[in-house]
Amino acid sequence: MTADVLPVPNPNPATSPATNPATSPNPNPSPSPATNPAPAPVADPADDLSVWPASTAPLPHGGVAVGGVSLAELADRFDTPVYVLDEGEVRTRCRSYLGAFPDADVLYAAKAFLSRAMVRWVREEGLGLDVCSAGELELAVTSGFPPERIVLHGNAKSPRDLEAALRLGVGRIVIDSASEIARIAAAVGPGERQRVMVRVVPGVSAGGHDKIRTGTDDQKFGLSLTDGSAGHAVARILGQPRLELTGLHCHIGSQITGVKPYVTALRRMVGLLAQIRDLHGVVLPELDMGGGHGIAYRPGEAVLDVAALAARLRTELAEGCAAARLAVPRLLVEPGRALVGPAGVAVYRVLAVKRTGATVFVAVDGGMSDNPRPALYGVRYVPRLIGRRSTAAPCAATVVGRHCEAGDVLAAGVELPGDVHPGDLLAVPVAGAYQLSMASGYNLVGRPAVVGVHGGAARLLVRRETLEDFRGRDVGA
Repeated sequence: MTADVLPVPNPNPATSPATNPATSPNPNPSPSPATNPAPAPVADPADDLSVWPASTAPLPHGGVAVGGVSLAELADRFDTPVYVLDEGEVRTRCRSYLGAFPDADVLYAAKAFLSRAMVRWVREEGLGLDVCSAGELELAVTSGFPPERIVLHGNAKSPRDLEAALRLGVGRIVIDSASEIARIAAAVGPGERQRVMVRVVPGVSAGGHDKIRTGTDDQKFGLSLTDGSAGHAVARILGQPRLELTGLHCHIGSQITGVKPYVTALRRMVGLLAQIRDLHGVVLPELDMGGGHGIAYRPGEAVLDVAALAARLRTELAEGCAAARLAVPRLLVEPGRALVGPAGVAVYRVLAVKRTGATVFVAVDGGMSDNPRPALYGVRYVPRLIGRRSTAAPCAATVVGRHCEAGDVLAAGVELPGDVHPGDLLAVPVAGAYQLSMASGYNLVGRPAVVGVHGGAARLLVRRETLEDFRGRDVGA
């Protein structure tokens, strides 16, 4: 057996507190002195596993397993903080998207999280890939992903980004500004053509936070539909013999939980397709509606109904094109967070617990260096105590990181057992997207390891960043 594989017996769902008499609350509120049972566990909001991977199962004594593997055992084996990624959950979500969009191209948005294992899972499930840098592109291609199934976009592509895209034969480059047109055309070799799309700003405001709304003219991405810059870019591209315009692209924001903004954007994009046909006699064969599909980080939060979105987009696209007498273009969508976010769980160890005024602070061994999202977007999570069962009454606590920033808060005002103490383990679900991909080297703490779980076994996917890594990069002495 290899050193990075940890087999663990599959959890028994019958040990759930709801069904196991050994761990269920005592139904007798007045036990006799002769038996004197232990106090019943107090109901904890974190016991709601609805936002966890589907493979999640409670274990005896407060444990939790994901993918058939105990999270507490993973913490002991791989140290903490550790990110756990459920391969089965990722694959299931990929398949559900392909089922919802059978006649479309589904591209995984790599910026959410990328590793060699993730590239393999996405490739094997038949998805394309959406990247926004030479680094993401080269990691994908060197991991065996077909470059023709990759789309490169970004608002400020570097010379290295474009050189890598052309050298590796990327399937599409999404043009985000007028200056890119001449740059890409000049870099294409003699006798060759590069397929491109134009990113259009359709004038639709959507998204869970103002920093992740990208469909209006007051942000950095794309070319405006309202001021005519998108149409002007289309005309310039059609005049470049080394560029082949295949379609239009838009991305209106992130954490969108309703279908209506996508429908509005699609109608405006179809209108532009019709204008291009009327002005230039060209019918573009592709329409990329981006991603931004919202997920729940806490039980009860709204999520985007992907099947409803797919059905509505398909209907609106067919009807809109029929009204405009256009051939229906092939649809592309780019989910990222929706595929990998719910598949990830972050596991931390408690380092300190203290009360300051009316607030109980629970400090863990990670923080904003591995998850900057609460500081950036005010995101809220529901941490859960794992590895032991507590009978203490819950208390309101603020889970904070170890970094020298007052804003290093992972979860404010959450309920944890009142006896939480140093050495305990806390698990945070919905940790697969935009955490490690946005991680930093702040305080030289080092980014956590990523462990994949599937079928009762675990394997190391990305090793922990060490002090030796930092020393190796620092060559100034």
